[in-house]
Amino acid sequence: MVNWNSDHYNYLLLKSYNYWDFPKGVVEVDESPLQAAIREVKEETTLTELLFLWGDIYLETNPYNQGRKVARYYIAKSRTTKVQLLNNPKIGRPEHSEYRWVDHNRAWLLLTPRVRKILEWTENVIS
Repeated sequence: MVNWNSDHYNYLLLKSYNYWDFPKGVVEVDESPLQAAIREVKEETTLTELLFLWGDIYLETNPYNQGRKVARYYIAKSRTTKVQLLNNPKIGRPEHSEYRWVDHNRAWLLLTPRVRKILEWTENVIS
């Protein structure tokens, strides 16, 4: 998720426990991965009206969590930076404790090496 900030893009990062990441989630039955990404962004941040200016391209991470997970990331531009971290009804609290819109350098410092790969790919695509 990116948002134009006068002369550069800022990236939306979400904090869960001690880790920062981009919005992501699980694909539900009868849902495409892109539909899941759009739904997860809305559920996790309340952001809607996403613009896929670079098409529906994506990049997946290498397997993590003992090889059980692979995360797929798309690039979307948000028209707004107004984010709300709403309660997830399944767990009774927001999934994330904090969010930040940050530039590339700050994102690099906050992200783990696994997610830095996504940041670099995104930067290459949008610049």
